[in-house]
Amino acid sequence: MQSPVSGNSPQIPSDTTRLFLALWPDDDVRAALQRGQDCWDWTKGAWVARPSSLHLTLHFLGNLPGSRLPELARELEVPFDPFDLTLDRSLVWPNGIAVLQPGALPLALTELQAALGVVLQRLGIAIEARTYRPHVTLARRAQGALAPADGEPVHWPVRSYALIESRAASLGGYRPLRDYACRT
Repeated sequence: MQSPVSGNSPQIPSDTTRLFLALWPDDDVRAALQRGQDCWDWTKGAWVARPSSLHLTLHFLGNLPGSRLPELARELEVPFDPFDLTLDRSLVWPNGIAVLQPGALPLALTELQAALGVVLQRLGIAIEARTYRPHVTLARRAQGALAPADGEPVHWPVRSYALIESRAASLGGYRPLRDYACRT
C-alpha cells in the first residue's frame, strides 16, 4: 500500500524508512557546533538547523523498505580506528547552504566513508557519484549570511558513526537507530 505524496513527487510506499549514515556528535561536540552556529550573522529567511539535527553525513541511503533494517543494521558495521576531525572552514556554498567543513581531510574519514560505500554497493544501495565533501550543514537558504571572522574550530574526536532515520520534523526529525563504535 502506498501513501499519497503531494506535488509531482513519486509515490513512496508507507513501509519505507529514509536513512543515512553519519558522524553523530556527542553532547560536547554538539554544543561546540551550536556555539559556532550562533556566531553567524544570518540573513532574513535563512533556515538555521536545529542543534539536535547537526551531523556530518557519510552516505545517504534514501527510502528503503523497513523490512531491510535488521540486515542493514547488521551489515553496516565497518571496523575503523578512532580519529580526530577539525571543522575550521565556515562558508556559504553557491546554493545557499551554510556549512562548516574541515580545512584538512583526515585520511581515516575518507577511508571510513569509502569502506561504507563498498558495503552499500554490495547491499545493492546506490552511492553518491559526486566527490565526497564532508561538512556539517548549519543553515539552508542562507545566501548573504556572514560567517564569523574568527570562529573557533570545532575539534571532534570521532569514535563512532551511526545509522540515522530521517523523519518529519513533527516526529522529531533525525533519530539514531544504531551506533557503530570504533576499534579500541
